[in-house]
Amino acid sequence: MDLKDVMAINLRRERHGRRLTQEELAERAGLSVRYVGAIERADVSASVTVLGHIAEALEMDPGDLLKKPDKAGVVPAKLKKS
Repeated sequence: MDLKDVMAINLRRERHGRRLTQEELAERAGLSVRYVGAIERADVSASVTVLGHIAEALEMDPGDLLKKPDKAGVVPAKLKKS
């Protein structure tokens, strides 16, 4: 699992945990909905700047989006549809 996949899993988990839609997160982070979706699918790699905007929008530390999730109960973002 590379960092792109790790970030995708963590981003989706954190967004869902805060009951935000991709549209709401995109607006808060100043990004397009399409780009947020691409990050969550691990289709693109987010820059450090974008990572910071997303973390700020989610009110969390950017490093937490890059930590490998526990294996229990985690479904890779590429396999799970929101």
